[in-house]
Amino acid sequence: MASVQAGTTGRSLKHVVIREYVRGLVADRAPGTVAPSERDLVERFGVARMTVRQALDALVAEGVLERFPGRGTFVAAPRRIPTGVAGLTEDLALRGQVAESRTLAAVLMPAAAAVARALKVDPGASVLHWRRVRLADGGPVCVSDAYLPETLVPGLVDALPASLYDELGARQRRPTWAEDVVSAGTATDDEAGFLGIEPGAVVLRHARRALWEETVIEVSQTVFRGDRHSLWLQLRG
Repeated sequence: MASVQAGTTGRSLKHVVIREYVRGLVADRAPGTVAPSERDLVERFGVARMTVRQALDALVAEGVLERFPGRGTFVAAPRRIPTGVAGLTEDLALRGQVAESRTLAAVLMPAAAAVARALKVDPGASVLHWRRVRLADGGPVCVSDAYLPETLVPGLVDALPASLYDELGARQRRPTWAEDVVSAGTATDDEAGFLGIEPGAVVLRHARRALWEETVIEVSQTVFRGDRHSLWLQLRG
């Protein structure tokens, strides 16, 4: 079988290319269907087995595939996961999309009255303002403004993570619950420029106050493209 070049597309790594190829291949397959073997993928893409294994391991971790020692790797049954406090990276992963970010601003600043009230800190206390354009599979999906008390995330401004919630988890401060408000609106000129849409186009506005136990860890305002994002919830009774 002729090999397929698994080079990079933009910043995509080889294992990402293989992962998304397999994801597309099994997307409409019934649970229990045999997934492509490591040997077949190594031959098709002309890469090391470790690269293929990294791609398949990611799909197993997402619940797209399941592996049975001695039997092989198969399409997994859909997971049923009650809604938790998730960041956009996790939300997009559940939709089969790859999340990226482009930082517009990341600065420490004195908390204005409204931000201080939402974060339950003193007015003027130092907070991190992190503004990002978030991308799904390379295209802009939202622009977000997050505010976090500097005392709870020391040094974060100097080493911005790929995923805020993963970083908070590593610091033992991942949000345990959140208050979300979602409303419909229209894009301002600035928002339209960041999102690649026309001013006045329909957007979803998402406000969140996230708490770690009883401490407010983040407040954010996010504006989603109405044509590229929808709310997706699983509820437990």
